[in-house]
Amino acid sequence: MDPLRRSSSPCSSRPSSPRTPPCEASDSVGIEAVLDQLKIKAMKMGFEFNIMVVGQSGLGKSTMVNTLFKSKVWKSSLPGLGTPMPQTLQLHSVTHVIEEKGVKLKLTVTDTPGFGDQINNDKCWDPILGYINEQYERYLQEEILITRQRHIPDTRVHCCVYFVPPTGHCLRPLDIEFLQRLCRTVNVVPVIARADSLTIEEREAFRSRIQEDLRNHCIDVYPQKCFDEDINDRILNSKIRERIPFAVVGADREHMVNGRCVLGRKTKWGIVEVENMAHCEFPLLRDLLIRSHLQDLKDITHNVHYENYRVVRLNESHLLPSGPGWVNLGPASTQQLTTPAPLKVRRRVQEDPKDEF
Repeated sequence: MDPLRRSSSPCSSRPSSPRTPPCEASDSVGIEAVLDQLKIKAMKMGFEFNIMVVGQSGLGKSTMVNTLFKSKVWKSSLPGLGTPMPQTLQLHSVTHVIEEKGVKLKLTVTDTPGFGDQINNDKCWDPILGYINEQYERYLQEEILITRQRHIPDTRVHCCVYFVPPTGHCLRPLDIEFLQRLCRTVNVVPVIARADSLTIEEREAFRSRIQEDLRNHCIDVYPQKCFDEDINDRILNSKIRERIPFAVVGADREHMVNGRCVLGRKTKWGIVEVENMAHCEFPLLRDLLIRSHLQDLKDITHNVHYENYRVVRLNESHLLPSGPGWVNLGPASTQQLTTPAPLKVRRRVQEDPKDEF
């Protein structure tokens, strides 16, 4: 008999008796090290985040972006001081690489000077919708190539911050018409611009009227209820939805207040502290866009908005693949870029069948 067969082993194939404890591994396999691997890889590649700011001139869009990322991302210019007011809507994009504690973020900010500034604002949203869908088209054209890049450059707009002028009344017809189209194409986060021009009571009343307008006109802004994946997301996002639109104030200058240096706007009656929740809700906007929901914004952009655009474009091609993975897709027309696709919700995680649309 083979001597190897006679050797006894503590982990034999015999069924263990009640008196004999089962064989257990003394050391861990090391699965938790996968998280370290992902972190190292992510640190090497860095992150991409593309944000668009939409609103009338003079609402502090450029200052707000600089305040969000604590850097001179965008140089603001005041109309009338050597800079003529744009006669048509022009989209400008700038890209910066911001590094913090070894983490690199490639940030692209797209501004929309001239939006809503004209007497006739008919279809003034077409260039914005066209730009957003054009980025989807670029990604799609790279994705359907037979030989694709290892890393497809992501220029898709992950979030659009919509600046509502502080009128104190309600949403304007222009706001409603545009938001109805915009929320079907991109993640929209509305904010009340220059909130320091309103009293606390006026601000809360204005917020309530805006929330009512959003409900009445079926404008689904971010974070959408249908994308809450579990009870923890539902609790967190419910608190955010109660405060949207955030009442924000932007400032990129520091002032001394009680011996400490703070970001704020200096007025005759005092200093409006940007990061003080008693003065404005800028910290809530910053936490939403950067600290808690940045990756979720990118996931919804890829899994929902881009996927909707992709499905519509492939269905419009009317061409059967000539082989496995082959798609012949022509360039998108101007009408296809400016017409929002019908929103088809695709849940990433389905836990409860009754939550399904």
